[in-house]
Amino acid sequence: MKLNPKIDKYLIDGCMRCKYGGTPQCKVLSWVQELELLRQIVLDTGLKEEIKWGVPVYTYDGKNIVTVNALKDSANIGFFKGAIMKDTHKILKQQGNIQSARLIRFSDVDSINELKDILKVYILEAIAIEKSGEKVKIVKNPEPIPEELLQAFDEDSSFKKAFFSLTPGRQRGYNIHFSQPKQAKTRIARIAKYKKQIKAGVGLHDNYKQTK
Repeated sequence: MKLNPKIDKYLIDGCMRCKYGGTPQCKVLSWVQELELLRQIVLDTGLKEEIKWGVPVYTYDGKNIVTVNALKDSANIGFFKGAIMKDTHKILKQQGNIQSARLIRFSDVDSINELKDILKVYILEAIAIEKSGEKVKIVKNPEPIPEELLQAFDEDSSFKKAFFSLTPGRQRGYNIHFSQPKQAKTRIARIAKYKKQIKAGVGLHDNYKQTK
């Protein structure tokens, strides 16, 4: 598959960090049209294009705002401070237990075109956050969020909002409790059991403390 020469530098040279870079197995080659479209949407907002860590990164006044990259199953736009964005349309996704950044994944051009105007609004919001100097509060040595809990967040945005409204200590307590069972079905059951409690803003051990 031949690329538009205008994006060779940012999409092909950028993927050379991968052991498959420049070969038919390179994941970038699966998402050329999607990556090119995402790139143009970002450039339309006036951000500067650079290569950092082997991927295209778009900056404002030297500060990282968004990145455009490919995974095996998707083309993505990532927001470096996505954790503190409003996410009005509930489209930002957390990757693993990364605290600050958030991703929007795409698997076809049509999906990107449908969200084109929304993406620009999100990018402008990210720029405004950087201008304001607001920072993401990083919790040291956070407990990883179990996959079953991330799935529950995807299915219920109000549950996700309630969970991340808890204090870091309460979040950590739930993450440890939900991660303990070896079987996924047990982890899912635990999450369901405490869902109402979390939405009420109650920590795992709060009720126990009140009865002592």
